[in-house]
Amino acid sequence: MYIAPQNTDLLLSEAQKEALYIKLVEQINKDFTFANESVDFPASISPIDLKLKLHDKVYNLIQHKFAEYLNLLYIIDVSEDQVKKLDGSDLVELAEQVSFLILKREWQKVWFRNRY
Repeated sequence: MYIAPQNTDLLLSEAQKEALYIKLVEQINKDFTFANESVDFPASISPIDLKLKLHDKVYNLIQHKFAEYLNLLYIIDVSEDQVKKLDGSDLVELAEQVSFLILKREWQKVWFRNRY
């Protein structure tokens, strides 16, 4: 049974441990491209840089391109219920939480594809 990691750092370290980190980066790039929000993270990007750049991208989408942000969440298939539960009063915090939800969903896809 699949149990999602509880935070971004645990998720990224699990992806590395299972040798699926590069596939996770590729999945993120692919889904962002589908949403016409190209990020093009290199496969060699460090987990901390991935975390920071993803957060920055999400923050900018929330701030300046809200419709594109919603489209991205739809394409990645982030749970609407989970997003609605987040506190939107602090945009920096919100972007961090949404980044984790994005990573969690992308990791699920990669993990399942690898397992089955």
